[in-house]
Amino acid sequence: MEKNQYIVALEIGSSKIVGAIAEKSPAGFLTVKYLQEEKHLNSVRYGIVQNVENIKSSINRIIRNLEGMIDGRVTQVYLGVSGRSLHSIISEVNRSVGSTEPITKELIDRIIKDATSTPIRNHDTVDIVPRAYYVDKVETINPVGQFGSSIKIKVNLIVSKPALKLNLNRVMTFGIPVKDYIVTPLAVGEQILTDSDRELGCMLVDMGAETTTVTIYKNKALIYLSTIPLGGRNLTRDVMTGLGVLEETAENVKKNINNPLDPGNVSNVTIERVNSREAANYISARTGEIIANINQQLADAGVSDKDIKSIVLIGGCAHMGGLRQKMEDTIKIKVRLGQNPPTLNILNSEINRMEYIEVFSLLATAADRIADGETCVDLKRYEDALVMDHDDIPEQPIRAQEEPKKPIKEPTKGRWSTKLGRLRDKLSGLITEDEDTEDDQ
Repeated sequence: MEKNQYIVALEIGSSKIVGAIAEKSPAGFLTVKYLQEEKHLNSVRYGIVQNVENIKSSINRIIRNLEGMIDGRVTQVYLGVSGRSLHSIISEVNRSVGSTEPITKELIDRIIKDATSTPIRNHDTVDIVPRAYYVDKVETINPVGQFGSSIKIKVNLIVSKPALKLNLNRVMTFGIPVKDYIVTPLAVGEQILTDSDRELGCMLVDMGAETTTVTIYKNKALIYLSTIPLGGRNLTRDVMTGLGVLEETAENVKKNINNPLDPGNVSNVTIERVNSREAANYISARTGEIIANINQQLADAGVSDKDIKSIVLIGGCAHMGGLRQKMEDTIKIKVRLGQNPPTLNILNSEINRMEYIEVFSLLATAADRIADGETCVDLKRYEDALVMDHDDIPEQPIRAQEEPKKPIKEPTKGRWSTKLGRLRDKLSGLITEDEDTEDDQ
């Protein structure tokens, strides 16, 4: 009988770390079981781990808490990759092939791998995503099985500064291996966008605490990925610096203004000794700068607003009042909020929130990748480790057959070696005699 598989994913963001466990049934149904998070400030900057020891301790606590919830041991994890330096680079590989033999998947895999043969200065390749295939200069969706004398493959190399993945490796040195690294924005695009989104043209915008990641799809393929070093924390810090308040106060003010992107119509009230209209001026100005940078990514990707039919907005700032409307007015493309992956069943309403869309997408992607029969959790209880395996039980020496032992005669009941015992015997005798007399009558 097939067993359920358990998948563990970790997502390290600029403001929090989230770990979660999902259970995959033999039929492929995926249910999120448990989730843990830890907030932090300044240990991760722009998505890159700065304080390795702090983040390592947070991850260790998250893992231990998850283990306590599931009553087992986490044996491996899937780790999300995102950060300021993450972006895509287009690479092309051309090969001449024998026209008498069909193109095979093995050949395609070798050609794609060759796309990374030329190192990119000061960057590591994190992932490779095919973009387009051409057989004898004619574009095709799937070249496997076709015949031709030449093949060209366009791929997107997803690259980052070496420090991004290096520090991720450093924080995972407490004994639990990383099963696979998953590029977080690609996982989100794969799990929450529809086939129509990717075919007609869609821009996925993840506006986080310190970075905004833009991922663009067209004709069912990824065509662009870039990370802007601006996010929701920039709005908070502008209020903090401009009005001379603590960051915590500035954050609370930002969250309590209904539509901070329309300062002229903001109620002129005081929130924690801060004038809401003055705070809205700072928030609106910085948000306008971020939206302008998002709009610029279309030009950098070589597409226009006519090529993109929708924008899907996620991230910590996605629900800020007026953001969707301001983005639509500026970029001239319809904007909608992203939803959690439809393939997941999230039973716990306390964790079924949009702020966890990244780790949910990592779980769903990992569920697609994990091999049959593999799991990330050992469900044995801790005390099971103390039980010896069958092979570890020492063999008993073989003895010659012995004659059966004579049964040991039990001592007569009621014999006592003390005076108290003898007195008890006499009393017992009297009681017995009385009982016999009653029976005779």
